[in-house]
Amino acid sequence: MTHEGLDTAAESANREANHLRALFIHHGLLPYQDPYLARFETWIDDKLRDLPEEIAKPVAQFATWHHLRRIRSITTPEKSAQAPVHSAKQEITETIKFLDWLWDSHQRTAVNCTQHDIDSWLATGPTTRKAIRTFVVFIRNTGTNHRVEMGHYTAKSRPAITQDQRVAWLRELLTGTSESLPYRVAGVLLLLYAQPLVRVAKLRTDAIETTATTGKVRITFGPHPVPVPDPFAELLREHLERRPNLRTGSDLQSPWLFPGTRAGQPLHPNTIMDRLRSLGIDLRGARNTALDEHLTLSPPPLVADALGYSHQIAFLHADNAGDAWSRYVHLKTGP
Repeated sequence: MTHEGLDTAAESANREANHLRALFIHHGLLPYQDPYLARFETWIDDKLRDLPEEIAKPVAQFATWHHLRRIRSITTPEKSAQAPVHSAKQEITETIKFLDWLWDSHQRTAVNCTQHDIDSWLATGPTTRKAIRTFVVFIRNTGTNHRVEMGHYTAKSRPAITQDQRVAWLRELLTGTSESLPYRVAGVLLLLYAQPLVRVAKLRTDAIETTATTGKVRITFGPHPVPVPDPFAELLREHLERRPNLRTGSDLQSPWLFPGTRAGQPLHPNTIMDRLRSLGIDLRGARNTALDEHLTLSPPPLVADALGYSHQIAFLHADNAGDAWSRYVHLKTGP
């Protein structure tokens, strides 16, 4: 029973092997191994296997020297590789598409591709092609090709929902029966506190506290806790008492607010996203509108600290929302 042994077993019984791996890691019978990082290494090998040498070589260098090395260095038991692996897969996939087109259309490789090649590729396809930017920077920095460059992509539109739609969805999730309790709680965290669902899935139960004297509930996203208003406080208490997936072989003391089906791991954020999307909620639009509403009432640094955002992101959203909080200091008339 080693990671290598389970890797071998996973070739014919992947789900069972990963379930046992999670149990052994959780109970200390095997050393920690991030499941997303392990699967990413296998994914890279599968992607490279059938590529011609002209494409496989630069992709292998990009995937190994840039992405894999970086993700290994930042992954810890407290910090999952899930988000960086997801981003890396997108960039590697788009890079393969670009290099495949470059070789088939012009018989050129990453070494001798031109700026015109990159500009043509970006101009004749969907915006997902912008994901090759990291590869372009990589081949410049490594000396593979100094003749090409690519700037940052700026989205032309910013999704949002109306405040009336946001309030209607909050009402439905707080009082309706269109979803089960865990996903209603997750949706309210998105709509009320502008929390990305990737972060929602990683919330721990110790982020929630109840004041002994008043019974008031608070939740922590950033440096300090923020109040949880009724009726959401009641819904949150109910969820804490009835959390699902506590019989996955870990124990009844799972630290996750949304325990997953695999021992010691939280619910996958894609599961939450799919359930809320199926209701018809525009996830990005809901988060943008929720954050904008907070920024119309409070200055960006206070919103950033309360909701766990960087000050830079808060100021960018404030600008997009059309608020003049940059003049906030000058409006103060006293201490």
